Amino acid sequence: MDTSPEGPDDLIVAVEQMIRYVRQSARTGGLSTAASSTLARLSREGPRRLTELARAEGVSQPNMTQLVTRLERAGLVRRTADANDGRGVLVAVTSTGLDVLTRRRAERAAALRQLMEDMTGPERQATTTALLALARVIDNRQETSEEDRA
Repeated sequence: MDTSPEGPDDLIVAVEQMIRYVRQSARTGGLSTAASSTLARLSREGPRRLTELARAEGVSQPNMTQLVTRLERAGLVRRTADANDGRGVLVAVTSTGLDVLTRRRAERAAALRQLMEDMTGPERQATTTALLALARVIDNRQETSEEDRA
């Protein structure tokens, strides 16, 4: 068990606080965390079937259907026929959805920038290095996980 003052338990609390602070700073569109995450995934990965979105976001298909319906009514996504399977429907982010995502990302970046302005130079550098290292490790694990599923 790690008993150092900055053990995994303390770090996870710090990460959760940072995530909560940064997420709450994004007000554009009035989106829930699930809606924002779904829009971001569609932006990164392109159009997806509802079943793929539900699985990727860790929610049930009925919940994803309701979320996509709300996003569609707000003009943030659109449903289109799957060219590869006429029975299938793909969900894609719209230009309005991309604009909302861009503005939300700018709001979150500004919130993080404000936090980092209150740090010393070495703290800023250490935080930047640590967060980029964590992102790299997460990306590597996700790629390995995807390869294992294939």
